[in-house]
Amino acid sequence: MRLFIVLLSFSFLMPLSVKAQDKIPALPEALEVLTERGAQARYLGKRHGMDGWVTIFQGQEQYYYVTPNGEGFLMGLMFDKDGKMVTMEQVRDLQAQSDDVLDFLAVDKPKEEKLSEAKDITNKAFEYKTPAERMFAEVENSNWIQFGEDDAPVIYSFMDPQCPHCHDFMKDLKDSYIAKGLVQVRMVPVGFSEETLSQAAFLMAAPDAETRFFNHLDGDKNALPAKTNTNTKAIEKNLALMQAWKFTVTPMTVYRGKDGKVKIMRGRAGNINDILAELPSS
Repeated sequence: MRLFIVLLSFSFLMPLSVKAQDKIPALPEALEVLTERGAQARYLGKRHGMDGWVTIFQGQEQYYYVTPNGEGFLMGLMFDKDGKMVTMEQVRDLQAQSDDVLDFLAVDKPKEEKLSEAKDITNKAFEYKTPAERMFAEVENSNWIQFGEDDAPVIYSFMDPQCPHCHDFMKDLKDSYIAKGLVQVRMVPVGFSEETLSQAAFLMAAPDAETRFFNHLDGDKNALPAKTNTNTKAIEKNLALMQAWKFTVTPMTVYRGKDGKVKIMRGRAGNINDILAELPSS
């Protein structure tokens, strides 16, 4: 993974040569699953009979090549018979097309912690007795971004990047609760306009989502760019989930109390301590 990250970020610094864009084939079904979880995918072109793709999720990139018969694909770097790294040339060609989404999302070093792999999103029959349990299971399996420590009590909250009530809610939580390990917020980003849909998708794929969002709250207008060519499928799925359960406001917060019951809170919390008192101990 480290080599992949260095490869893409290093290529951004190299001289670029523009080549004619290959005809873009359909995204392989296996990679389509990644884009539905929030990854950005770009076509690298065809080399040695194989179509190449790069995906970026939370700042980490992976390279894939589809076999000539379309029946399988490989993950990794391609070299030619002379040992020349073909993948680097493809990335340079892609960068020459001024794909600014990749400019922003690629990083020049990996995170300290290894990111967990995308969760299995295979549809499973629900075994729950109540609509509340069904809803909670769907929220748990939505596309979310973690704010806070792994072992802190968890709440889920649907938020639009430009929602002022969401901003106030997260400001209430940031220093006194999230930073102190008292609660983990799993933000389920949505977008109610073209701009916020794109911003939410960008946040979903960014390697430093927590930092970017808090910078956004502090007034940094460049923290969440609205890129027109950003894949928004993951955010659209979140929005569809929200609409399916008739959640009409943001923030909309869902969590399981220590009594085992599913709780729902509309809007900004009046007293954060009331929520914490209901959460299971970490």
